[in-house]
Amino acid sequence: MDAIQTEALTKHYSVGFWRPRPYLALDGVTLSVGRGEVFGFLGPNGAGKTTTLKLLMQLIYPTSGVARILGLPVGSSELKRRIGYLPENPYFYDHLTAEELLQYFASLFGFAAAERRQRASRLLDEVGIGAERRLQLRKFSKGMLQRVGIAQALLNDPEVVFFDEPMSGLDPLGRREIRQLILRLRDRGCTVFFSSHVLSDAEALCNRVAIVARGRLVTSGPLAEILAFKVHGWELVMSHVPPQALACALKDGRVTKALPIGEDRYALDLPLDTPPERLMADLSGVGARLVSLNPLRETLEDFFVRQVAAVKTDRGLK
Repeated sequence: MDAIQTEALTKHYSVGFWRPRPYLALDGVTLSVGRGEVFGFLGPNGAGKTTTLKLLMQLIYPTSGVARILGLPVGSSELKRRIGYLPENPYFYDHLTAEELLQYFASLFGFAAAERRQRASRLLDEVGIGAERRLQLRKFSKGMLQRVGIAQALLNDPEVVFFDEPMSGLDPLGRREIRQLILRLRDRGCTVFFSSHVLSDAEALCNRVAIVARGRLVTSGPLAEILAFKVHGWELVMSHVPPQALACALKDGRVTKALPIGEDRYALDLPLDTPPERLMADLSGVGARLVSLNPLRETLEDFFVRQVAAVKTDRGLK
């Protein structure tokens, strides 16, 4: 049995004051998420990611379609004890400290006082909140509040956890720590469903992804198998490249573009059928030095732009 299932999930909103008209925020989304996997729900702003999560949390209700989590209908009291949720912009009682807030939430699950204290302390350690845990939340930065929000989502040791843009507001160190936390959740069998518009987060974490644009499911599956993100070339960065050797590589087609990026450094674009090792060896033989080699692929942003344009065309929009 899948951890999460949706069938033709659809949501209309009424917009406008004098003449309300329906706005299609989510259009027949059907997907499934296996138990114990990290699933990325990707899309640009306004694509329908947060609407989907709110429907799964039953914070709003669908116009049509159904959703089930752990085989149970969304909204059941039994289910709520088995899941965790981080909203996109978490806000809390800002007169409380982080410790007090987590202990309060833990009390709602019925934990005894000693257990509440233990869980709050352990989770604040996990998300990287140190001595600041005794400060009022009104004194926290956005990134620190995000960490507290992640901790509260995990208080009940959920079987399925939903994160809406979990990396929002975090610095590079914080992003790395939360990525590691998500992988630890996966390793202990927890299903993680998170929304993001950052491809690198999905690449580092996900078993599978779904991509939405303008409320529609565009594609889903393992990220490596989505054709748009296949490698289509190489970017080779080298320094001390002799001008004559560079001109020769451009002329014979081994390099399609050479972009100077600093003092005596070039970013060289190579076609996929050109073995980068051979060109690296040739250039190194005439005194050039390797800086980096990276695959070239379409970015998530490029993919979004193309898919949103396709959806607009399909709907007859301008």
